[in-house]
Amino acid sequence: MTSSIILAVSGAAALLFAFILAKNITSEPSGNERMKEIAGYIEQGAMAFLRREYKYLAIFIVIVSVIIGVFINIPTAVCFIVGAIFSILAGYFGMKVAVKSNVRTAEAARDSQGKALKIAFSGGAVMGMSVVGLGVIGLGILAIIFDLDTSYLTGFGLGASSIALFARVGGGIYTKAADVGADLVGKLEAGIPEDDPRNPAVIADNVGDNVGDVAGMGADLFESYVGSIISAITLGAAAFNDEKGLIFPMLLAAAGVISSIIGAVVVRANKGENPQKALNIGTYISGAVTIICAAVIGYMTFGDFKAFSAIAVGLIVGLLIGKITEIYTSADYKSVKEVARQSETGSATTIISGLAVGMKSTFWPIILIVLGILFSYFVMGGNSNPVSGLYGIALSAVGMLSTTGLVVSVDAYGPIADNAGGIAEMSALPHSVREVTDKLDSVGNTTAAIGKGFAIGSAALTALALFASYAQAVNIKSIDLLSPTTLVGVLVGAMLPFLYGALTMESVGRAAHQMVEEVRRQFKEIPGIMEGKATPEYSTCIDISTGAALKEMVLPGVLAILIPLSVGLLLGAEALGGLIGGAIATGVLVAILMSNSGAAWDNSKKYIESGAHGGRNSEAHKAGIVGDTVGDPFKDTSGPAMNILIKLMTIVSLVFAPVILKYDGLLMKFIK
Repeated sequence: MTSSIILAVSGAAALLFAFILAKNITSEPSGNERMKEIAGYIEQGAMAFLRREYKYLAIFIVIVSVIIGVFINIPTAVCFIVGAIFSILAGYFGMKVAVKSNVRTAEAARDSQGKALKIAFSGGAVMGMSVVGLGVIGLGILAIIFDLDTSYLTGFGLGASSIALFARVGGGIYTKAADVGADLVGKLEAGIPEDDPRNPAVIADNVGDNVGDVAGMGADLFESYVGSIISAITLGAAAFNDEKGLIFPMLLAAAGVISSIIGAVVVRANKGENPQKALNIGTYISGAVTIICAAVIGYMTFGDFKAFSAIAVGLIVGLLIGKITEIYTSADYKSVKEVARQSETGSATTIISGLAVGMKSTFWPIILIVLGILFSYFVMGGNSNPVSGLYGIALSAVGMLSTTGLVVSVDAYGPIADNAGGIAEMSALPHSVREVTDKLDSVGNTTAAIGKGFAIGSAALTALALFASYAQAVNIKSIDLLSPTTLVGVLVGAMLPFLYGALTMESVGRAAHQMVEEVRRQFKEIPGIMEGKATPEYSTCIDISTGAALKEMVLPGVLAILIPLSVGLLLGAEALGGLIGGAIATGVLVAILMSNSGAAWDNSKKYIESGAHGGRNSEAHKAGIVGDTVGDPFKDTSGPAMNILIKLMTIVSLVFAPVILKYDGLLMKFIK
């Protein structure tokens, strides 16, 4: 009970910190009338999308909660509703402040880079603290109400995962439809710069940065974060006769919240001469504080440093995956420079080299994840007690996500800086302002890639930990790959990330097609746009992205829930285990490939724009734009959605384990 109270109190502290940051941001000046006008368009578009999305999600929440209440139990349904609502609130609070931070960041850039960094990061930190604050306060309060009954708490994770899927996919489709449409017509056909106010899709593009990269990423890591804690306390309850297996991850999560707040304070105190260095220092300090806390709490709980070792290796693996992601996706390293060089010979070689970078980038993250799994399993005594070993893997996931508050803060800072640059461009602010926002944005591109790498690594470990919890729930000790039903499950599971990727890519393609046609129409039918004498119809493009995103997000979301349930009910619990294993294996690889290829294409284009290989308007630049356009849905829609897919299918299986056991293998029973 004490650990639950501490967890809830730490969440309250994070929310209080977020509230203070939000008040400080809104007290800053928001620029001239033109800046306020453009920022108003972005805010109205973003909040309109959220309101319409939440209407869809409200129906989904009601239907699923009734199903859980009827087939599982009422407490799990209540936890599901709380998890869904808290995930929605985290996205709402974070994005509400993000769309107010962008114009204030642009205005602050008139004074200094340090002030602009402080506001942009503070806006991101509101998202980060909302994610961890609502996550742990929800888990803490529900743990108190249900007396640490882990079977009920899984509903909270399912609610978070369900909302995350719709938020990530819907937001990703929105932002990439606008981005691709703006690039193909604005840059390639009309030859106007990015964020040019003459482009009808430019406001929708800036709105998309918020709904996709702020609210979407926040929801993604919210569900990873609570999922890792839930899997750890579930396995902790099975691994130990007393409550110490439950208490430790809860106390560690509380310590991680406080360390994230400390890291955020350090970043905000920086003068801002080197934004990347400021963000790195905050991250390292937050990680160091977490490791120290893990050692102390682990020794006090277990009397040794085994649990601490599992936590530490998870955190280290997360940081290393982030660094490796940076190496493959930053223009400071050879991979991106090689993609830019290949662009000199056209779009085909740009695509080939970018795909090669993504494929090659899967090697080291997988090696690190494998080493983390093996170390965590055996350090917790998995050779003599398999459940304790699985608990070690779950702790590794908790360790990787222990500083989620700061990771999300750093990641959400990027879209705010990007929006600030767009507002500066559209408001015709002095070039010196755009130089500052471009510097912050370039750092934001790197932090976004690192955040995606972190999300992929945490998804793999969290899904494995939830998989282990599922195996415990359905009493599976091992899975027989020679069993035909299990093999069917593995093959279907391995196929799903590819099907899911195809569905989301096609969704972006269809939405982008509508956007391209609309932008072309406005350029053709509204006289004076290219001369800057007429205002484009921004709202029409916003409506296209909104409608397409809400329509296209439904099928992928429903399939992610129905397919695992169908396999479990028709073929049995072991076949479902094979499906989860196959989906995790290919899902992680596809996520790394898509995210890193997309980021490499994006940053190679920016590298060319900086003056390399002929600079802007060169043949290499045109090829780079094509690569970036292909990479947009790769890195911001389909790739990140894989993380949520594998976690959602796993937690759906865990929550509905009692039903799957009751009706185990209906089809196989009929055949026999």
